[in-house]
Amino acid sequence: MTTRQLPEGHTHSMTGLDVGLIGAGGIARAHLPGWLALGARVTVLSTDGHAQKLAETHADQGVTAARDLLELLDRCTVVDLCTPTYTHRDLALAAIAAGKHLVCEKPLALTVAKSTEIADAAEAAGLLLFPAHVVRYFPAYETMARAVARGDIGAPAVLRFTRSGMYPVWAPWFSDPALSGGILVDQMIHDFDFARLVAGEVVRVHAQVRGRQEPGARAGDVAVGTAVLTHESGAVSHVLGVWGQPDLPFRTTFRIAGPGGVLEHDSTAVPGFRVLSRGLGEAGEGIPGSPMTESPYLTELREFAAAVAGGPPPRVTARDGVEAVRIATAAAESARSGAAVEVSAVEMSRSREGAL
Repeated sequence: MTTRQLPEGHTHSMTGLDVGLIGAGGIARAHLPGWLALGARVTVLSTDGHAQKLAETHADQGVTAARDLLELLDRCTVVDLCTPTYTHRDLALAAIAAGKHLVCEKPLALTVAKSTEIADAAEAAGLLLFPAHVVRYFPAYETMARAVARGDIGAPAVLRFTRSGMYPVWAPWFSDPALSGGILVDQMIHDFDFARLVAGEVVRVHAQVRGRQEPGARAGDVAVGTAVLTHESGAVSHVLGVWGQPDLPFRTTFRIAGPGGVLEHDSTAVPGFRVLSRGLGEAGEGIPGSPMTESPYLTELREFAAAVAGGPPPRVTARDGVEAVRIATAAAESARSGAAVEVSAVEMSRSREGAL
């Protein structure tokens, strides 16, 4: 990766980074402590009135609120986009047009075309686009990926991933597939990304969704997604996602089987991550935190900040973000049609660079 030049007057030190944080919801509040731990100067913008409150809460650490997007872009070197998925494309392109390196929460966008447009714009501008697939930074998943890469169990043959938690009714856009992509695109994309990382490119997807996936979801509603991914290698991944009852604990599991053994993990059996507090969140809203190790949100942002300063590229590339959307939207298409969907191999070789 070539060294990226920052605007005149900005330092390459992480502690001098000027960050424009767009959004003030749960993910923004998970990212903000990471930026502050890195010594960044943070400006927050949101359209729901929460940015000012968030800035006031952290005023002693220099956090301020911007009145509009132009003011935010004028103040920052990098943008951290933590807004609902349906807003990503326009905000991302505005940040790139303004010459800002970009962290973008997953999914990059609701379609492959929009995701590719963002990635191509950043590449053409010589800017770093980092899809914030934070699960790659959770210790159990990171350890598993490295074990597979070393060949500890041989070539993965059968993979199983589960991810479950309460239905995110605190923000109404989640339950509307037109705005979020639904459970397959919003929640299960984490495991689609990881399946591709450890078992290789996906060539076919067959998925189903049951339960409530339409606007107006309320506490007590449930949505369940299942997907079977066929990899180019012949490996098969089974992925289960659940948006459940308000008392459903957050839980993730994986089981990766190969000719040399099995790697497995259950987050409730080894609770390395749990919800510590919800801060300014809505009732029931929770973002996994860490009582035992460094927050994976801090880890991913540190890696991004180091890359902006001219260091190695982050382990998640822009093309990884595009391919995750490609798999997730193929799953959504399969769930609508009831048939398996073939996944295009466009740009696959480039998207694997820097994966681990």
